[in-house]
Amino acid sequence: MPDGLIPPGPPLAVSMRGIVKRFPGVVANDGADFDLRVGEVHALLGENGAGKSTLMNVLDGLYRPEAGEIVVFGERVEFHSPRDAIAAGLGMVHQHFALVPTQTVTENVLIGLDRPRFRIDLPRFDDEVADLARRHGLALDPRARIWQLSVGEQQRVEILKFLYRGARVLILDEPTAVLAPQEADDLFRTLRSMVDDGAAVVFISHKLAEVSRIADRITVMRRGRVTAAGIPSAGTTAAGLAILMVGREVLETIERTPFRPGAVVLSVREIEATSDRGLPALRGVSLDIRAGEILGVAGVAGNGQSELAQVVTGLRRSTAGSITVNGDDVTNRPPSEAIRRHVAHVPEDRTGVGSAPNLSIADNLIMKSYHDAPIARHWVIDTGTAHRFADGLREKFDIAAPSVHVDARLLSGGNLQRLILAREIASDPRLMVAVQPTRGLDVGAIATVHRLLLAQREAGSATLLVSEDLDEVLGLSDRIAIMYEGRLVGLFDAADADVAEIGLLMTGGSSTPHAEPGTPAELVS
Repeated sequence: MPDGLIPPGPPLAVSMRGIVKRFPGVVANDGADFDLRVGEVHALLGENGAGKSTLMNVLDGLYRPEAGEIVVFGERVEFHSPRDAIAAGLGMVHQHFALVPTQTVTENVLIGLDRPRFRIDLPRFDDEVADLARRHGLALDPRARIWQLSVGEQQRVEILKFLYRGARVLILDEPTAVLAPQEADDLFRTLRSMVDDGAAVVFISHKLAEVSRIADRITVMRRGRVTAAGIPSAGTTAAGLAILMVGREVLETIERTPFRPGAVVLSVREIEATSDRGLPALRGVSLDIRAGEILGVAGVAGNGQSELAQVVTGLRRSTAGSITVNGDDVTNRPPSEAIRRHVAHVPEDRTGVGSAPNLSIADNLIMKSYHDAPIARHWVIDTGTAHRFADGLREKFDIAAPSVHVDARLLSGGNLQRLILAREIASDPRLMVAVQPTRGLDVGAIATVHRLLLAQREAGSATLLVSEDLDEVLGLSDRIAIMYEGRLVGLFDAADADVAEIGLLMTGGSSTPHAEPGTPAELVS
């Protein structure tokens, strides 16, 4: 087909041609093209830094391109803000929702609209919102307040906001990252309902298996350019898509040696704690983890998993219960005590907790060892030794940076995660607490993190793995704990785990768990 001709098929909702977007020192989009047809789900794939989110932020009006053309429903457009994009029928649902927790579903849907101007007839608008939600299979109570909703329900509100504004193009950035399997299924049904009604959807995701399941076509980006444009999803495989994304084969099969339980390293008994809002976050949680074991904690975001990791590592105080590491009581001891007892921590917040972005790579790598010999010499850091130590870790863990003198803030998400893992593993951990270790990473970086966690398992470390990616929990864990509303509602041997049952427990459904809530993990087999 000659260049420039549109292939036969449904009309185009969006056409982007030759998009160029630069940031200081980086060309994020280098002449990128993208087409979106009416009535399709079009997946956009690529490694971290490939330019896919930038391209969609250009389409959404958040960024203005230096070059290129955008045509929406046959009209050339220049968006100066997301408000312009919404007016043209486009909306983007980001990973972090823009909702007001104390207001109702309807009130959040109405925020930013020109109407009503003076007086809100809420019952009438409640009815409008409820009717729209029913039409698209978005089960929601319009009078419910946002803080009362699950993460999946909050995502539905975000989608509903754009549907209410008449959006015909919806862009979803990693929409299933925090959803239970059943919630992801509900989302897919909603998207299919929307495209059947003539809408068009851009679906950005790192989960290659679900891309093949939901998408009609797939576009792949690498280093700011499109390397595969609008290929049909039928017949694609996760392995094939991974090669298109990174240009090489990526290990996807997680191979683990049989679990050989050692001594109990971490013992948590009847722990209770409150959230930052002063509400109950942990309600009588008990579990044990043995040497050479990965215990995965699954749950929808906000059900106490993060607070559990913080209590274990000394970042949050418990209000009841006890915690021991290798038999020593560490309940409510400071993080320095956890470090002294060789507890490694890979926090979910890489930049705010896991690293000091404005310090150098070297400074970040010696944070747990700067006071010990040979890096420390008579209360003074031996700079030469510190830099050699850091450079050795940079090479060993393949941290892509020209030198250890570069600020950590300049690293990509995957390289920053490698830095954190390098520092924690170098501390010779007896217990590894890893929280969302691959969130937001591309397929190559994910494979690296998985290999490092499994290597620690082989070395005899006990690992508490907290992840909202159920596939990750199932693939890495020896045993799986399910949390809901701060309680342990199920404990499973990973070999016997049933995805449907786990998903049901994650969303508060009743089931027949393999063990009673609160049963120590070593009693479940």
